Amino acid sequence: MSDRTERTSDGGEPTTRERLFHAAVEREPWDDNVQRFGFDVHPVVFPLSIALVLGFLAVTIGSGGQAATAYTAVFDYVNGSFGWLYVLSVNVFLVALVAFGASGYGTLRLGGPDARPEFSRRAWLAMLFSAGMGIGLLFFGVAEPMYHFLSGGGSFFDAAPRSPAAGRAATAITMFHWGVHPWAIYGVVGLGLAFFSYNRGLPLGFRSVLYPLLGDRIHAWPGHVVDLSAVIVTVFGLATAVGLGALQITAGLGFLATEYAGGGFPATIRTTALVIATLIGITTVSVLAGLEAGIKRLSGVNVVLMLTLLGFVFFVGPTVPLLDAFNSGLGAYLGNILELSFYAEAFAGDRAGWQHGWTVFYWGFWVSWAPFVGLFIARISKGRTVREFVAGVLFAPVAFSVLWMAVFNGAAIFVELNGPGGTITGPLQTQGQEVALFALLSHYPFTALTGTVATANLVTFVVTSADSGALVTSYLTAGGRQDTPRRQRAIWPLLIGATAVALLFGNGLDALRTAVVTAGLPFAVLILVMVYTLYVGLRREADIHRSAAYRAAVERSARTESDTPTPDPSDTPAPDPSDTPAPDPSDTPAPDPSDTPTPDPPDSPALDPSGSEREE
Repeated sequence: MSDRTERTSDGGEPTTRERLFHAAVEREPWDDNVQRFGFDVHPVVFPLSIALVLGFLAVTIGSGGQAATAYTAVFDYVNGSFGWLYVLSVNVFLVALVAFGASGYGTLRLGGPDARPEFSRRAWLAMLFSAGMGIGLLFFGVAEPMYHFLSGGGSFFDAAPRSPAAGRAATAITMFHWGVHPWAIYGVVGLGLAFFSYNRGLPLGFRSVLYPLLGDRIHAWPGHVVDLSAVIVTVFGLATAVGLGALQITAGLGFLATEYAGGGFPATIRTTALVIATLIGITTVSVLAGLEAGIKRLSGVNVVLMLTLLGFVFFVGPTVPLLDAFNSGLGAYLGNILELSFYAEAFAGDRAGWQHGWTVFYWGFWVSWAPFVGLFIARISKGRTVREFVAGVLFAPVAFSVLWMAVFNGAAIFVELNGPGGTITGPLQTQGQEVALFALLSHYPFTALTGTVATANLVTFVVTSADSGALVTSYLTAGGRQDTPRRQRAIWPLLIGATAVALLFGNGLDALRTAVVTAGLPFAVLILVMVYTLYVGLRREADIHRSAAYRAAVERSARTESDTPTPDPSDTPAPDPSDTPAPDPSDTPAPDPSDTPTPDPPDSPALDPSGSEREE
């Protein structure tokens, strides 16, 4: 379908699409930006974001040992008091996203009927996945199922620890934590941001999704607070990811040094801090390289390295048992998905606490990643239909995540059940979750090579995620402006790295978990509001497309084009070459299609651009 209302009218007047579909706002949030020293920043969001992050760093480092106690207390309180809210919210996100894609709204295109994707489908899916959860799959792909294997399926399944039934339960739980629910969080956020930016003509920022409720006030303090919250949540979410990735990279370097270099490697917090500094340095170079040369290329490298690891473990390992593990785990996951989705340990008795440490932590982790992953997905998804967007977000990455978990879960559980007991769970319990992947690879040939590939893959994933987050935070702190200076983006990897180091020194992994669960809680409420405003926006878009006024505008534009006569060369006598010099083509400008005015559609109260779409 071609949308002729996209045509530009004379004199720089708004297009018919802009008059009918875009929000009736008189200014942009970046109109008041401060432009100094090569920076272009919002006068409220940028300085407050910097101040809050630096204040957190100062308090964490200055409090010393008291930080660990504080983080533990906060984590316990948030988990115990608001775990139910996380569980309920994530289910709402999943149902809403599927409903948007399956309904009549699914045919709407992000950016209008004439919009076309900026990236190929392959590149789009690669960037989706790389930004979404690559680090987590490498960090938890072996570690998480081993914990569930040791506990017999946590408080949900009633299986004997270290038994085949416990292995099946562990695979099902891990698939649940890495399946459709986390991608539903990303999908709702990404769809809302893309729709209000590309279809309603608003800035690519979180304040924009509240336009149906706030109207022009999105440019005032309510909008500032929303964007500020998104920046803080993004910094903590990415700091957690960088911290987890650095811990595992440190473990990988120690594993390679001990096993194959004949020397030790100090796996201390200071070493991990040096690893973080190196990662941030690489990220800064990627940020300065730009989206095409940085994130896009690294995303392709991520996928190649992950597929190499996946194929190696699958084909070199026990292939048939891994296929059986995939079938059995997937069946247990799908067979229990409804109960798992709403499980809240209300009747777990003395086994309670497992869900708060795993499911609630993961939901907080995904929610804290949603601002930067969702905004990044929105940035690369213009031109996709709503249905294509939902399918791409929910099926392709989820299918790969489930396959990855089945292969690495199955391989680790196969080793535990058929080899000397404790060969993976032993190092896991004594050295931490970060060594689990390398303990598994030690049971395969070419361990030095695969360990190197895994470590390199961790580096590229950390850099890609931090680069994506820097891009997003620079948008948010510039009032939604996307053409921010690259030097301005380079600030954010430094702050993210500093936050990761502070959290590690504050209380290590427990501090990282506390940061994401706590920071993500208010943002989960905002996403619930976003579900409603997105519904309002999609309904309005569909109503306009079905309206007589819209069809009349399209038809009039078509008649205007068809009524414009095409000059017939035969009607003009050829000049005598002896009288007229040969014309110079550069002297004759090409006709500009914008010179043909687009008629205004008939007046309709329902389509009055000055009206707000807020519910009455």
